[in-house]
Amino acid sequence: MTKNFFNRVYEVVQRIPPGKVATYGLIADILDTKDSRRVGHALHANPDGSRTPCHRVVFSDGRLAPGYAFGGPDEQQRRLELEGVTFDSEKVKLSLHLWHPY
Repeated sequence: MTKNFFNRVYEVVQRIPPGKVATYGLIADILDTKDSRRVGHALHANPDGSRTPCHRVVFSDGRLAPGYAFGGPDEQQRRLELEGVTFDSEKVKLSLHLWHPY
């Protein structure tokens, strides 16, 4: 059951285009669950960071994950900036970069 959920999370995250971000809550909504923490657990266990761009997932206010599994929040910000994502202080400018999958 967990494995299937994790794979569903990875499938959604793989759809986020470069230069865009999604929130943990948005991914949870897409998967019809209220458990955005479980989305975070799935991303932390991601076996293939080159295929599943976990760095494109942020908190609902645009903050980066302090426990970003692939090098910390500085690395997450670096990867996002390389894709053209802009920040206001330490938060992603969601008004410009939030992914709208529908």
